[in-house]
Amino acid sequence: MNLVTSHDRPRARSRSRRVRSAIAATVAAAVVLLGNVVPAHAATLLSQGKPVTSSADEGAGTPAAAAVDGNLNTRWSTPFSDPQWLQVDLGASADVSQIVLRWEAAYATAYRIEVSGNAQNWTPIYSTTTGHGGTETLNVSGNGRYVRFYGTQRVGGYGYSLWEFQVFGTGGGSGPQPGNGTVHVGGSQGNWQLLVNNAPFTIKGLTWGPPASEAAQRLPELKSIGVNTVRTWGTDASSKPLFDAAAANGMRVIAGYWLQPGGGPGSGGCVNYVTDTTYKNNMLAEIQRWTTEYKDNQGVLLWNVGNESVLGMQNCFSGTELENQRIAYARFVNDATRAIHAIDPNHPVTSTDAWTGAWPYFKQYTPDLDLLAVNSYGHICQVKQDWINGGYNKPYIVTEAGPAGEWEVPNDANGVPNEPTDIQKRDGYLQAWNCITGHAGVALGATLFHYGTENDFGAVWFNLTPAGEKRLSWYAVRQAFGGQQGGNTAPVINNMTLSRTTDVPAGGTISVNVNVTDPDGDALTHEFKVGGKYIDGSGALVGTPSSGNGPFTVTVPQRLGVWKLYDYVRDGHGNVGIETRSFRVVAPPVTGTNIARGKAVTASSYQQNGNGAPYPPSNVTDGNNATRWASDWSDPQWIQVDLGSVQSFNKIQLIWETSYARSYRIEASDDGTNWRPVYNTTDGNGDVDDLAGAAGSGRYVRLTGTQRGTGFGYSLYEFGIYKN
Repeated sequence: MNLVTSHDRPRARSRSRRVRSAIAATVAAAVVLLGNVVPAHAATLLSQGKPVTSSADEGAGTPAAAAVDGNLNTRWSTPFSDPQWLQVDLGASADVSQIVLRWEAAYATAYRIEVSGNAQNWTPIYSTTTGHGGTETLNVSGNGRYVRFYGTQRVGGYGYSLWEFQVFGTGGGSGPQPGNGTVHVGGSQGNWQLLVNNAPFTIKGLTWGPPASEAAQRLPELKSIGVNTVRTWGTDASSKPLFDAAAANGMRVIAGYWLQPGGGPGSGGCVNYVTDTTYKNNMLAEIQRWTTEYKDNQGVLLWNVGNESVLGMQNCFSGTELENQRIAYARFVNDATRAIHAIDPNHPVTSTDAWTGAWPYFKQYTPDLDLLAVNSYGHICQVKQDWINGGYNKPYIVTEAGPAGEWEVPNDANGVPNEPTDIQKRDGYLQAWNCITGHAGVALGATLFHYGTENDFGAVWFNLTPAGEKRLSWYAVRQAFGGQQGGNTAPVINNMTLSRTTDVPAGGTISVNVNVTDPDGDALTHEFKVGGKYIDGSGALVGTPSSGNGPFTVTVPQRLGVWKLYDYVRDGHGNVGIETRSFRVVAPPVTGTNIARGKAVTASSYQQNGNGAPYPPSNVTDGNNATRWASDWSDPQWIQVDLGSVQSFNKIQLIWETSYARSYRIEASDDGTNWRPVYNTTDGNGDVDDLAGAAGSGRYVRLTGTQRGTGFGYSLYEFGIYKN
């Protein structure tokens, strides 16, 4: 607010405003010369330099902290509306005996002074409707940790503006001091800043994966690449080492509070926010407990209540009930926000969701949030426009961003998500950061996803340092955040091709060509792994045999389905490039005729209920490797093919689903009563059993399982009986 510029205000008022400004400046100069006059009694100035919050600041240049900084050349000013308040935390309970208000020209004619022990329940100790501006010295009597000015009527059409808000008394405490711990959102619409110790702070962060106990070891590395913030999803007793290590390294933590159903699509834990009062009370108590525990820790940046729950509720509810639950959840987040503010007025509160479609709920039902937050990957460059279209009046941060996720990319020839290359991931981080910083004055920074040391399916997709090895993405984040440059860098994989991708015989080999360069000319090594995430949901990656120096000959698993092949290219200096392609394993071709195709089949049992059921015995002779027979979950079980007449055969191929037979026998019969042995094993391992020695003759061929390989039943895709 510029009180000496009148081009955008009625001229009839500008002269008197300038006169008042001149008077105020004269008074201020006199006070500067005299210093801060302490009352004659033994009271002490308790408020100077203490944490302070306000209902709103007019702009970044007039923050709340300016009212307690002891400098009569800086001031706090508010937007042009009533009511407005300013609140100082004395650090501990104090006996308050005097308040001194040193006004700029825009003063309060009606206001009250209040004290509180918890920043929630307030007791008035002074009120007036005839405030006169200038310097007002108020002799009062009250006790509390928090002291608040509450303005209800302004002198003119502008806001409230205080050079200093001084609280005198005895007691109080040190508490977190500006320059050490306070954080708040300053500025005005479209021109916000996150202020840490009253200095602008752009979040240059990563989401945090390792145990908190490793923070002291790992945070110096992150600090060296320009990271100043890490984000967590949960806060509890184990969090302290992370907060402490962050503070020791001049870094901060966005401290999360997990709420069900967290994690967006695929999340669990359906809670009824309309009716489940017990859950809400328990979670509110946990939030209050850990906020109290850590609020004075120098490592705290802000509190983040919930993660992707508004979107995740679609897995729990639908229709009108879904809408009601989302509203109830947003209201609960507001309750949590108020509870945090009451305990800790020195750190902002936000709430994260997986889409900007959650923001309208927060806008309407969670007004006490200090800022918005969103996780966004492939959509990240649209967030700015979503904010503009939504007409929001709060800034935001991005709490997860990075390469496009598997839910955002097209499928490849094998029908599975086409994972971005290492180069595309590198470029994805840089593009995301450019789009975030491109929304100046509104987007206050981001914690990119993800700093972790896991080395599985999800880790290879997103981690900057799987197994502690640095990828191109790690160096991209270093570039974006302006970290220390130079040193050895990661290999660059330009292309990887497989000789076969849609029809690789089980247990066979493929030829793999990899085009890779190293910026530092280092000698490179290759390690190949396979992952069956799209077969059984397991994220584990396991080594597979390979030979050659390029092209490489790689052995594939025997189990049918779509696998992913990973090539880890290392330079010997702690850097790795990782490229991945999918391939489909199919049953090895068998010479001769499958005389079982289309023939009648019977079984001891079959699964008639459950997901995808029924699974009848006829599925094993239909020639379709996507259909199967599944038995009851007990031993023994059998399945029998009627060839229609006595026939000779010289090979049998069994294609197992996950639930295989560890011990089984195959027998033949001419009449279905008298059986001859054909094959027997006690160490079956599932996948595809090519039984070249299983020769015999008969009208009926029977497989009897005597020991299951899993806790489920027996499950067979195909029972092929071949004759040359």
